[in-house]
Amino acid sequence: MITIKAGQSTSFPRIADAIEAAKAYAPMPVTIHIAPGRYHEKLTVSQPHVTLIGDDASNTILTYDDYAREIMPDGVKRGTFRTYTLFLDAPDITLCNLTVENAAGAGKEVGQAIALYAEGEGIRVENCRLIGSQDTLFTGPLPEKEKEPGGFRGPKEFAPRINGRQYYKNTYICGGVDFIFGSATAYFENCTLESLPEGGGYVTAGSSPKGQTYGYIFNHCRFIGSEPNTCYLGRPWREYAKVVILNSKIGDHIKPEGWHDWSKIDAHDTVYFAEYKNYGPGAEGARPSWTHTLTDTEAEKYTYASVFN
Repeated sequence: MITIKAGQSTSFPRIADAIEAAKAYAPMPVTIHIAPGRYHEKLTVSQPHVTLIGDDASNTILTYDDYAREIMPDGVKRGTFRTYTLFLDAPDITLCNLTVENAAGAGKEVGQAIALYAEGEGIRVENCRLIGSQDTLFTGPLPEKEKEPGGFRGPKEFAPRINGRQYYKNTYICGGVDFIFGSATAYFENCTLESLPEGGGYVTAGSSPKGQTYGYIFNHCRFIGSEPNTCYLGRPWREYAKVVILNSKIGDHIKPEGWHDWSKIDAHDTVYFAEYKNYGPGAEGARPSWTHTLTDTEAEKYTYASVFN
């Protein structure tokens, strides 16, 4: 175990130093214990079998404040995918008892600002808090092609698109617009998803590639917000987006229609937005005809065991 403490340690004063030191142990599993504190660092973990663990998410905070509209030295905007606070770029990485925050500010002012950029098979996030405004959590990989030149500028712009499975448990995630987005298969269990009062928004913006079995799955989660009838459960970033919500409590901040097509009429035939035995005022509305209500048999496909077999 590598142990670090905020600003004072016998070994590593910064998380980045511990991550660098961990490379000497590869490919063995390494645990980096992060003591309580607020760490203003922009971090990348590109080594598999690494665990970052704190004592308590409420007082162990990884924070940074890059944002999409920031003008870089070369005169171009930073863009979405260079804004992350923490970038996980390897399989079998675990986060536990941590807050990962992008503190840039409200999305309507700064644009996209990713807290956690996660890409890799077997990434696990447990008992954590992911804090941001617009585009808080990106579950890579990127879609195959950007809509605008330079739209995918960032660390994985030219990398092969390899989809992995990710697991989020007992984790709080907040934001306004598209605050969970991307292409990975991601299973959320017992998580709380809070839509911030920023004049409406979307919890998810999926971009599942054509032919992928699973996209986003939320099981036994809570969808909360303080502004009634202002938000949607999701919209399709790409035409084959898949989002399934099961056994979850949905607050009255969610509009009766639940889902938005992002003005992509053709996507009505390709997206898969589905619900099963959800409850609460936000689960009671009349959903669009192009969304789905699962049968008991269909719901069995979306258990944890089915996805991570």
